[in-house]
Amino acid sequence: MSDPETSLLIEQASPRLGRTALLAFAESLRMEICAGRPFTCLLTGDSELRRLNKQFLGHPYATDVLSFPTGEPIGPLGDIAISLDRAKAQAAEFGHRIEQEVRILLLHGVLHLLGHDHETDGGKMRRLELKWREKYRLPTGLIERAGP
Repeated sequence: MSDPETSLLIEQASPRLGRTALLAFAESLRMEICAGRPFTCLLTGDSELRRLNKQFLGHPYATDVLSFPTGEPIGPLGDIAISLDRAKAQAAEFGHRIEQEVRILLLHGVLHLLGHDHETDGGKMRRLELKWREKYRLPTGLIERAGP
């Protein structure tokens, strides 16, 4: 039996988003960071992120990325939802392509699926995100943007 693959579900189209390249990036994350454990990522819009954020976290606003870890030691890691509306705005704000922003958000979401929490871990997730951003040649990440 072969390993299950990571799924990339695109609910909202973006002409500048290379699905094949993003799926290859997600597979790299699965193999290099997630020890082969698959995850699912939904690329959607602000309205869906707002709905998910309100339903699961009680926050009635859209956000850029949400992670829903399974918490299980084996099998799929969980699900990630990314707002392409936020990704597009953030890419413009920080001067890079939307595909790069989606990769930044995907990396950030995967680290959360693995149990990291930049608000409580004394900088561990920040260091991991920096390490992987450098490896994948990604621009400044979410944690760094938020400041110290």
